[in-house]
Amino acid sequence: MTSNMTLNMTSNISTLRLQPLLISGITCLIVFCNGISFAQSAAANKSKSPQTYAELAKAPEKWRTRENPLAADPDAVAAGRKLFEGHCAECHGETASGGRKGPSLRAQEVQQATPGAIFWVLTNGVVRRGMPVWSKLPEPQRWQIVTYLKSLGLPATPNVTTK
Repeated sequence: MTSNMTLNMTSNISTLRLQPLLISGITCLIVFCNGISFAQSAAANKSKSPQTYAELAKAPEKWRTRENPLAADPDAVAAGRKLFEGHCAECHGETASGGRKGPSLRAQEVQQATPGAIFWVLTNGVVRRGMPVWSKLPEPQRWQIVTYLKSLGLPATPNVTTK
């Protein structure tokens, strides 16, 4: 009986010694997860920084003033959506609201940019930020993507009433 009690006491003492380690481990896990969440939040905020859309402003004048030859073509929106899904959605998200790699294309900066500026960025890419060059995509298809993006308009803002 005495050896049984000694065994139980030893087991209880070992458990008491492990509890601070367990609590410490859980605390580290929580801190680690919060760190990941913070990093993801910072990355999301980075994609919304003015620098994200700065390339649009760098489009040369002759590109910015280009008119979209497909702007009035209702079929161009549907064709552009298909092209977007195949080439762009992986980075910019299925609804163009932004993804893990690419910023939102529904943002004010994009929606207020000229079609020519968007076409220029699409054609030349922003390689240092991970945006590929799409100059090999035929020009009419690039204009279809521009037409689709412009059809999205600005994101809806919630109605906020003040009392």
